[in-house]
Amino acid sequence: DVQLVESGGGTVQPGGSLRLSCVVSGFPFTGAAITWVRQSPGKDNEWVSSIYTNSTPWTPDSLKGRFTISRDNSKNAAYLQITNLEPEDKAFYRCGIGVCIYPSCEFVYQGQGTQVTVSS
Repeated sequence: DVQLVESGGGTVQPGGSLRLSCVVSGFPFTGAAITWVRQSPGKDNEWVSSIYTNSTPWTPDSLKGRFTISRDNSKNAAYLQITNLEPEDKAFYRCGIGVCIYPSCEFVYQGQGTQVTVSS
């Protein structure tokens, strides 16, 4: 079975940082583009960042600067570094593998997600 497991979420103060992890099993990781999305209560999924098989990252202009995506093929893992967290970043973050054409992403495989809360 294909599994994606996210971790690294939590509660941080505004201005803080987090690194989210997405570990993939059961799928040839080097052949997978990984995308992070987030969902806040009452809002649609928002595409956060993607990293392609050649390790090229892509982040929407609206989120550039504070979100950095990376991957470690030796660990079958992708990471999302979030800096200078803002209250608006509070959301449920999920990683997935699928067909992603901005701004929509249809995951074939996705993890259970990890909650990020920003609060003083």
